[in-house]
Amino acid sequence: MAEQPSEESGPESSSLPDDIWEKFVQDSERDIRASAPKEPSARARMVTERLRAMDEAQAGAAGGGKRRWGRKRTPVRPARPEGWRTGPAWQETNGRTSRRRRVWSAVGVVVAAALAVVAVNPSAALSWLPGGLGEGSGAADGARTADATPLAPETARPSTAPSAVPADIPTRARPFAGSPAARWEAGADAVRLPEAEAVNGVPAARIEAALKGTKEFLVASNLDPAVLKGGRPEKALDLVDPLEKDYLAELRAGLREPTVKNDPVWTFTRFDPEEVELVGDVRVRGRMTVEAVSGTAGRAVIKADYTFVYPVARAGGGDEVTRAIVRRSVEVEAVDPARFRSSEGHIWLATVNSEISNDDCREGDGVIRPQFFADRRTAAPEPSGEARDPYDRSKELAADGRDEECGVVTRT
Repeated sequence: MAEQPSEESGPESSSLPDDIWEKFVQDSERDIRASAPKEPSARARMVTERLRAMDEAQAGAAGGGKRRWGRKRTPVRPARPEGWRTGPAWQETNGRTSRRRRVWSAVGVVVAAALAVVAVNPSAALSWLPGGLGEGSGAADGARTADATPLAPETARPSTAPSAVPADIPTRARPFAGSPAARWEAGADAVRLPEAEAVNGVPAARIEAALKGTKEFLVASNLDPAVLKGGRPEKALDLVDPLEKDYLAELRAGLREPTVKNDPVWTFTRFDPEEVELVGDVRVRGRMTVEAVSGTAGRAVIKADYTFVYPVARAGGGDEVTRAIVRRSVEVEAVDPARFRSSEGHIWLATVNSEISNDDCREGDGVIRPQFFADRRTAAPEPSGEARDPYDRSKELAADGRDEECGVVTRT
């Protein structure tokens, strides 16, 4: 407890005038306030936090990070050379290797009803369909005028889903009958590259290399015949920057032993060759763009969004054909080598999002299992999600992990 002042030290016995004493008290209070510790302002706290995040990002820039299946995560981005301080972490954009598989299975109530009719009287039922397989079918070779008129390449996001196509039954001779993909381009030639030019301080040559690398990765992951038959996607793996070592390790682990949380079909299109065989070319539609990474000079992102349609039949025979539809949204970073580190001849894979349609909804088996008509009547689990048109490219693929349940497709 503070000692009480003596009578001699009290203000009543002071010889100082009142106005001088009052000024002394005011000055003392002001000095105390000025020297007292202050809570940092909101801006100061923000700057401090940003600096901390910058240091943490730099410390982990040379490696990868853990990823959660079907969830957004913060990317590990290319690191600056030694001696550079990195900018803010890329936390405002989609997470690196955020992979989600929105699986859409059976084609719904209308198809179920049609199947019942076909089971009772196949010839009569098929004869109702334009260009069908029963009596009253069209040309003997099954050719369609629409099939021979390819669509112009996609240069911007469509505003709506493709128009309805007359109902038809696909066969080995006409695997895209009744599908909008009948007018799509086939194979790697459908993956067109935009003209390369400097973006956000990234030289045109680096943009061109990233564009070509992105196409090579898409082709190696989704069109390579050996990979489609369940083989290892070595060409695709070799394209990924070795600095993404944790990510590469996870991809290889999933290929060796697929799990629900680490299934290679999120990145690579693979079928079981003992169950199905490809019976036609793969139809492809999509586009590729280049954008600057906001707020950081020397970084650009290649955005590729493509839908692949695979016609398959049962392995070993049978004329029944079904189609699996796989949509991939891939982001690849291109950087200025004077500002950021990256490996020459490789791509920095930032994000992969996926949507797989007409699958049996089983997870963790490492392959896509397309459903045939008989499968759709007995397959489990029962679809529970909303109905979707797998050919609708008017909306972006979300990367937030929603709608992971098994849904239904309106057509294949």
